[in-house]
Amino acid sequence: MGFFKKKSEKKKPRVTNEIENKQLKENIADAALAILTQGEDYQDLVNTIVKFGYLYDVESRGTEALFKVVTDKTTVYFAVQFDKLLRLDFTEEAFNDTVARMKEAHG
Repeated sequence: MGFFKKKSEKKKPRVTNEIENKQLKENIADAALAILTQGEDYQDLVNTIVKFGYLYDVESRGTEALFKVVTDKTTVYFAVQFDKLLRLDFTEEAFNDTVARMKEAHG
């Protein structure tokens, strides 16, 4: 009888920490820099810093990341979700909180 069947447990996707993957970080950073607007987001990119909060490869979903680009004019926050690069309207506090939660969840 099928009345009391247990719901099938969903298998959690495998998550791989890619924070040490230099090539992946460079590719993502290059894509983010291409989105920035000279004059508005930066004057000169010479001393620009890209800081990743987290970078994961999630089985069946692709890359997930949260990072910031610090230029001579501003700090711009970005996310990668389902292999799409998104520019975020974020604060430093929201960035740090999100990074902490993700690291707690995925190590």
